[in-house]
Amino acid sequence: MRNEVQLITYVDRFGGQTLTELQELLAGPLLGAFGGVHLLPFFYKIDGADAGFDPIDHTRVDDRLGDWSDIRKLSSNIAVMADVIVNHMSSESPQFLDYSQKGSASEYNGLFLTMEAVFPEGATEKDLLAVYRPRPGMPFTVTTLANGERRLLWTTFTPQQIDIDVQTPAGQAYLESILQKLSQSGVTMVRLDAVGYAIKKAGTNCFMMPETFEFIKAFAQRGRELGLEVLVEIHSYYKRQMEIAQQVDWVYDFALPPLVLHALEFGRSGPLMNWIAQRPNNAVTVLDTHDGIGIIDIGADATDRVNNPGLVPPQELDELVERIHRNSQGQSRQATGAAASNLDLYQVNCTFFDALGRNGSAYLVARAIQFFVPGIPQVYYVGLLAGENDMDLLAQSKVGRDINRHYYSREEVLADMNKPVVQRLIDLMRFRNSHLAFGGSFTSAAPAPHLLTLSWRHQAAYARLEVDLLTKSGRILASAVSGGPEWVFELK
Repeated sequence: MRNEVQLITYVDRFGGQTLTELQELLAGPLLGAFGGVHLLPFFYKIDGADAGFDPIDHTRVDDRLGDWSDIRKLSSNIAVMADVIVNHMSSESPQFLDYSQKGSASEYNGLFLTMEAVFPEGATEKDLLAVYRPRPGMPFTVTTLANGERRLLWTTFTPQQIDIDVQTPAGQAYLESILQKLSQSGVTMVRLDAVGYAIKKAGTNCFMMPETFEFIKAFAQRGRELGLEVLVEIHSYYKRQMEIAQQVDWVYDFALPPLVLHALEFGRSGPLMNWIAQRPNNAVTVLDTHDGIGIIDIGADATDRVNNPGLVPPQELDELVERIHRNSQGQSRQATGAAASNLDLYQVNCTFFDALGRNGSAYLVARAIQFFVPGIPQVYYVGLLAGENDMDLLAQSKVGRDINRHYYSREEVLADMNKPVVQRLIDLMRFRNSHLAFGGSFTSAAPAPHLLTLSWRHQAAYARLEVDLLTKSGRILASAVSGGPEWVFELK
């Protein structure tokens, strides 16, 4: 993976409806801003129960976006990442429809996980209450198949997303077919979605167990054999991420977004510096994604809060959430928690720009911190445009995460690129992509509790970020790319 900023985007929500239109933006007005693009689910179909994360056919590009030749064309100019939705598939998939018609006689019998498969002797109340799920209720759906059979299917997320039994030959063959198709089509990196829930075992919480780590390790090895780097997506206690990082190519640094917000809101760098000192460097850094801002990622371990504290005290974590709500004029509160049919109760739904009260200087400081922390930075398409909460889409869909999933027309994209804060951000991304210092060594310092300095040096090339968290301001001092005087970039 190139050591350059990547874009995270839906194909049909960022300046057009097709892969061709997206490629035109990346090769035109955004030339040099991105070295890679994470295409959020573009499989058939993109508008199911969970915005494409419930694929009907994971090996087919949705016809409205293009086809596999368009993916290959895009990958010839820029690195392409795609999702492998490991845990589940749509209840409308051909496989599930066949299973529904034929039941145990179906060739896909064994592909879909039932409660009985995990608890063949039945389950006690204690067994069921131990199962971890990121939303209220039990992870099962009572289903009457088309042939009349009744099954208790495992559905971690929604009733339309049927969990796969990844340990059966049918489940393994299904996942192998996806990896093969992506590898053949120019994709060079895959993101394992919801992989923390992939293995279920009686007597456990069915989340990030030793068996899950073994599955991730084997899956990552198979990906490498096919020329695919693997990024693991898991929201959990921060030490889990550190463990996972030792077994895969890349992990998300999901602790970074709330810690950056904490540093800017509380005016001190301590928790952020503590994380920088121990975090894995094989990380993809983000401030925003298609999901909400994670809270669980810096909180205490829910299974043992006393012996496994979080990166910030619980009262400050609660206050941080309240400050996001205040900064967004209460809009995030309408999209978070029990409001708006939320699936993930441990995330705050809000654009990152609104989480900072639409403070352009603070926003650029946050992005600069992200770009200077070791790892590969990804910028979400709404964040690229310093996007504001889409209250109209939220009101229409009543889905909390839609507050940060605006549909941009091409005209909107081009207009928003003229906003001063966006122009400065794009300049900052091009600097991050091209400056030689970022190929060298990293150091960090906190000259005072409210000050933060992040530095890179490679031979004579250097780049240094200086931040005052109290004033939410900063600047970058760097060696000129081709000699000459020191380059200064004010974050305002």
